[in-house]
Amino acid sequence: MELFKKKKSFLGVDIGTASIKIVQVTHDGRKNILDTFGYVDVANDIIHDNTPESKDKLSKALQQLKEKARVSTTQAIAALPTFAVFTSVINLPKLHHKELTSAINWEAKKYIPLPLEEMVLDWKIVGGDLDQVKREKVKGKGGLSLFKKKTPKASIVEGHSFKEGEFSSNKIISRPEENIRVLITAAPKTLVSKYLEIFRNAGLNLVSLETEAFALSRSLLGDDNQLTMIVDIGSITTDICVIENRIPVLNRSIDVGGLTITKAITASLNVSQERAEQFKRDFGLVLGEAKKGIPKTIEASLSPIINEIKYVFDLYRGQSSQGIEKILLAGGSSYLPNLPDYLLNLFNIPVYIGNPWTNLNYNDDLKPMLDQIGTRMAVAVGLAMRDIEPKK
Repeated sequence: MELFKKKKSFLGVDIGTASIKIVQVTHDGRKNILDTFGYVDVANDIIHDNTPESKDKLSKALQQLKEKARVSTTQAIAALPTFAVFTSVINLPKLHHKELTSAINWEAKKYIPLPLEEMVLDWKIVGGDLDQVKREKVKGKGGLSLFKKKTPKASIVEGHSFKEGEFSSNKIISRPEENIRVLITAAPKTLVSKYLEIFRNAGLNLVSLETEAFALSRSLLGDDNQLTMIVDIGSITTDICVIENRIPVLNRSIDVGGLTITKAITASLNVSQERAEQFKRDFGLVLGEAKKGIPKTIEASLSPIINEIKYVFDLYRGQSSQGIEKILLAGGSSYLPNLPDYLLNLFNIPVYIGNPWTNLNYNDDLKPMLDQIGTRMAVAVGLAMRDIEPKK
């Protein structure tokens, strides 16, 4: 009998193109507790800017943010931006693990436009018969850790999770079907090294590095197995991912976000960016025929995102017989007035604003603030919960 369980605390760090968000969560053996959170606006180009000044800027901003938020752990988990990671789902015959590893590396060359020697490659079996996967109710942390090459201990592993230098098999499933589906993920080694350096200089130990899509799935879906599309509308980019059985199997990213709408209003009305931002929050989208002035400008600015959502629907429909059951919105611009109803009318499926705080315990006095910033923090929450047990 274990009378005292050691508390586990992790810091989720989401470095976006316009801000850094952090969330610290502790698991005390019974529940997941929100310890602290914070964010700071800091424009950066972490993907393309490799100058020492750029890395130093991010390290200092992260260090100051964690000190201001009174972070008590050095164990951090971060995510790579969707547009910086190559992902694809491939179909392979059922093979012994050694043959499977070789086959995956061979197939990966067809989908990854850079030499594999320059990439950190990871993969996860997401099944063949998804109905069987759902019946098995496979549980695991999910997420791909882009650190060290793993050594599989079983031919078919489902629900596994990898950290630096570690293999963890949560459940092994014997499948009768001939083919399996494998999610492959690859990131440039130079980018992974950059993250390690930034975190080390900020006084943090980067124990895991995964994709934003897995973090969003973890914080917004939890144990929900519904086939879901998550639309994460950030300041500069919008990420769209399709989640099957809590596994992201389709990811897209476009360079359109909340700032695009603000700039369009600024140009249309010849007002300051601050005033345009306020107009955006006040007016939002208008349903029906009366679409004039600001609402019409907002709708026109959103059209690239709408077109990309339609494209993802068509793309997914072409590779699966299943239909997407709902849309979850994340990112700071998901609070655009009437956006859920607008998308519901367009796509005729339920649309909700995601709530990343659902599986955490926190002081009730924080609820108004958490509700206000919730979708901005969804990735950071999902990262902080990666290596702790789900709330009972």
